[in-house]
Amino acid sequence: MGGAVLDGLLEAAVYVDDLDAAEAFYGGLLGLERILRLDGRHVFFRCGRAVLLCFVAEATREPPHNPDLPVPSHGADGPSHVCFAASGTALVAWRERIEAEGLEIEQDFRWPNGARSIYLRDPAGNSVELAEPKLWFGGDG
Repeated sequence: MGGAVLDGLLEAAVYVDDLDAAEAFYGGLLGLERILRLDGRHVFFRCGRAVLLCFVAEATREPPHNPDLPVPSHGADGPSHVCFAASGTALVAWRERIEAEGLEIEQDFRWPNGARSIYLRDPAGNSVELAEPKLWFGGDG
């Protein structure tokens, strides 16, 4: 590859229809730090050394209006998926917190390698997974 190496995932996006609901879910329930919001278009959150981008799909399909930020149009239809890393001990606390908020846990199970995953839906219907890192990286995660 001649030195062309990726250092990790910098950002991931989900598409939402209600920025207030997205902010309450990702910022409130999950406790992610909001770093930027543009009403009607997006709200961004820091998660460790990565960023979760919550976009209103229709707004991101429009071509950019600022020549200094020539980001290509994008957007997606339908629910997507995002997974956050959490230790096994933290997953116990997360399950309690999610249930205390009256949210439905879609699934809570152990993978063949012993890693645990908890699935729920955000207000836009995106699949949100909280999983032990050993799901992909081995070890005790």
